[in-house]
Amino acid sequence: MSFIGLNLTNNLSLYAVPVAWVAAMAPHFYAISVYNAERAPGTAEWDNRDPRGNIGKVKEAKLSPNAQGKFIRAEAAQENAFQNLPLFAAAVLAGNFARLSPSVLNTTSALYLFFRVAYTIVYINNTSPFLANFRSVTFLAGVATWMSLFIRAGNKLL
Repeated sequence: MSFIGLNLTNNLSLYAVPVAWVAAMAPHFYAISVYNAERAPGTAEWDNRDPRGNIGKVKEAKLSPNAQGKFIRAEAAQENAFQNLPLFAAAVLAGNFARLSPSVLNTTSALYLFFRVAYTIVYINNTSPFLANFRSVTFLAGVATWMSLFIRAGNKLL
């Protein structure tokens, strides 16, 4: 089977790890764009020499409550993504070590990426209890994908 020139019977799961890293970085770049676009006149632009120090300057920048919330949530989404990335990468490696089928590895990896992107979008735009709960659902669905790889790999290696 092929899709856009890719043979889907090939194992593409390892490519999902760098894609997940890029997806993890994206909220940080979004946060910087919010900061620079919304900061008060006369306040400093984002200084890449001290990225962690900049986070403390958000209040000084006098961002609107909406922009400040998006900035803080985008940074939190980035941190969460990087906390989950090693577990996803380890699960992909375990699945490959156990020689799970390419379709299982590809589908599960794609689902993880889908849920991480959905989680990030919902997290950044979260302003209601419903969206907060939906964020948790997308988070847990993403966790379930990499956990399923560990379980399938373990079952195959028994």
